[in-house]
Formats: sequence, C-alpha cells, structure tokens
Amino acid sequence: MLAPKGQSTTRAADRIAAAGGTVVANYNQIGVLVARSTNPSFATSVAGAGVDAVASTAGLGTALEDGATVEVAEPAAQQSTGDPTGEPLFGQQWDMAQINVAQAHKVTTGSPNVVVGILDSGISSTHPDLATQIAKDKSASCIGGSVDTAEAAWNPTTSDHGTHVAGTIAAAINGVGIAGVAPGVKVASVKVVNDDGFIYPEAAVCGFLWAADHGMQITNNSYYIDPWEFNCRNDVRQRPVWQAVQRAIRYSQNKGVLNIASAGNSNVDLQHKFVDAGSPNDGSFPVEDRTITGACLDLPAEAPGVVTVSAVGPTRLKSYYSSYGQGVVDVAAPGGDTRFRTLGSRSTLTDAVLSTTFNTATKTNGWGYKQGTSMAGPHAAGVAALALSAHPGMQPGALASWLERTAVALPCPSGVYNPVPNLQGFEATCSGGNRNGFYGAGEVDAYNAVR
Repeated sequence: MLAPKGQSTTRAADRIAAAGGTVVANYNQIGVLVARSTNPSFATSVAGAGVDAVASTAGLGTALEDGATVEVAEPAAQQSTGDPTGEPLFGQQWDMAQINVAQAHKVTTGSPNVVVGILDSGISSTHPDLATQIAKDKSASCIGGSVDTAEAAWNPTTSDHGTHVAGTIAAAINGVGIAGVAPGVKVASVKVVNDDGFIYPEAAVCGFLWAADHGMQITNNSYYIDPWEFNCRNDVRQRPVWQAVQRAIRYSQNKGVLNIASAGNSNVDLQHKFVDAGSPNDGSFPVEDRTITGACLDLPAEAPGVVTVSAVGPTRLKSYYSSYGQGVVDVAAPGGDTRFRTLGSRSTLTDAVLSTTFNTATKTNGWGYKQGTSMAGPHAAGVAALALSAHPGMQPGALASWLERTAVALPCPSGVYNPVPNLQGFEATCSGGNRNGFYGAGEVDAYNAVR
C-alpha cells in the first residue's frame, strides 16, 4: 500500500485498521506499508484519503533462478600465504584470473568499512570461507516484508544461492577453499527469498530499506520481482508494486547505496522486448503470451540508477543464456558458460563459476559450481567494493561511473551470435560500438578499479 508521495503513512495505517487489516511493516521513510487482511474486499475498503494506491501481492512471488549446484571435493586446508593464488581451489577460479583479482589484491583486498548487502536466499554463517566475513550485526531476514535479525532467520534453508554469491564477493584468504574478489570487505545477509524459493515485492522493499538504513554501500541483487518477468507500470495491478520498489531503490540510492543487479538468464534483448512468453512463473495463473511495451521493466535490473550486469564465459563472449540490451546492460562479468565448448551438446562444468556452497539437505558447507547472471553480478559487486575501498567517499553515481570507466571494452560479435547452435532459441544480435548491448562498457576489471 502506498501513501501519497512525501506524506506520512499515519492516515493509511488508520484506514488499514478500519478495513479489518493489520500493518505488518510501516516504511514511513518512503510512504509504503505492508498489510495483511482476511477481508475479501480489503483492497476496495481501504481506498480513500491517505491511500495513493493498493495492490495485493498474493501470487506475485517470483521463483529465484537457482541453477543446480555441482559440488567439488573438499580441498585440504593449507597455510594461508595472504595471496589469493595460494588458496587451494584458486586454480579452478578462471573467473578471478579473468578480471585480474590477484593484481588488484597487491593494492587492496578491500576495507572492512565497506559492507555489501546480499539480497538473496541467506548466507551460511558457519561456512569456513565466510564465517569471518559476515557483518552479523547488519544481517536480517526480510521474508514477509518485516525484519527478523535472528541468525537462524538469515541463514539459508532451502537454497544455497546466496551463499554462492557471498563467496564470489568476499570469501576469505585463509588457506581454505577459494578466494573472493574483495576478501577484506564485509558482506551482510539480507534474506529476501522464502523457503519456497520466491521473492515477493514486500521482501525486496524491506531489503532495500534495511540495507540503506544499516550503512551498506553496495547491494547485490540476483533476482527479478513479480511472477511476470517484466513489470508493467501501465498495469493497474502491477503499478503499485512498481512504485513501491522504485521508491525503495531511490531511497537507498539517496542514502549512498549502489545497487547492482543481474540482467537475467532468458537471452532476451531488454532494449527490444515485445512478448513475455514465460510468465507468470509461480503457478498463480496459466502461462500466457503477453504483449509488452517500454512501460514494462525487468526489476530491479532496469530501474534507474541500478548497475545491470550481463554474463560472459571463459572466452569473454556473452554467455549463451545471458539477457542483454543496448542502454540497459552497464557492464559484463564472469557468469560462466558451460555449453560453448560443445556448441550446446553437453556441459563442461568447470566453465561455470566455483564458489562457496551449502547443502540444504545435509546442512553441510562446501564448494561448487553454478552459472548464470546471478554469478556475474557478484563479480561486479566485488569489484565495486574494491574500488570503494581504494577510493573512499565515492557516491553511488560516481562509483557506477568508475566501474564502467575501468571496465575492459569488448566488441560486438559480428552477425547473428549463437555459441550453442545445437540448442534452440539462443540466437542474439549485438548492437553498438565500444559500449554495446552485450557487454555495456565492457567486462569489469578489479586491477583497473583500484589503481
């Protein structure tokens, strides 16, 4: 529920009570309330003075794009050298070599004053590569749109997606496992994915505000909001959700947060999108072919001020699954591409991204491979954290610009691009010059960012 912009939520809260509802969370900072009610006509009953818009979020959960994790054998611990290349599994981290992490670490491994909020499925607080890296005092669950700071609440339950993301950003250099892009910074778990694997708009709003109000300078967002991949501002039901999320993102930016988001894994040209053929994806309604326009955005990736990241593989070419778009993608980063070597016939797992994992069945920590733009985003977030450590005081706009200016430009492939011709539906065409639809300003570079 939205109060009129710039006004208090007091009158809206009164109307909620009068209509038989209960306020779950009151975000007076942005004029947004989360309410529950068993009244079937609640949405119409609550309308009136003090209420700008109201929409039910029932059925608006989005399934996290949580690809399968392929675990690797636990490596033997060894004496830490303080050098990322000395970590037991660093030799399998092609992604870190590709963005010059080892060279960057000779300048800085990051400052503990920099905190990256990971809006995701939770982070394992017992993982040997992460236990020392988590800002527990800044971690919380936002499931249901309200805050729970209990450690159990922000740990993973049914998905290790957030744990994998966290390792890419900040896994410790401690003689165990892998090295993160910025092991000197801290990460905070801001859990927005529920046990069924869905991200509801109220959880995302809560997450952005929690990060903003608890001193996080960067957030990583590897998801999209709504069961429709594209959220349409001209849709009566979706518009209040879009407005609430946009208010939350703008508030966080004004509080000094740079929000980084993944472009998505649908191989969609986000600049020229006309049909959404795979939504809704939560079972709330039958999947439909939906005509969409420029009013329909992939949130949070296409929200103003958000840094949007596409994925590349070990050859620095667009990963076959990565969405793209001129004027939408800002930078690229390693996300893995397990199919390019075989033209799509089968997977080469070591071409995915190796990071920290948590087996939700056995409740054990480990390391394993995943691929996706969800893996690309945290590389960019880690580089941004290193840049902010080396150049403290940068505001979000300046940091975003620096991330782009220090990226390594990648040219458009000629003609129709399809690295996996043995699979159907992965053709794509790149447009632009040094800054283009596949890679934006180019692939992030950790060493360039700290110089």
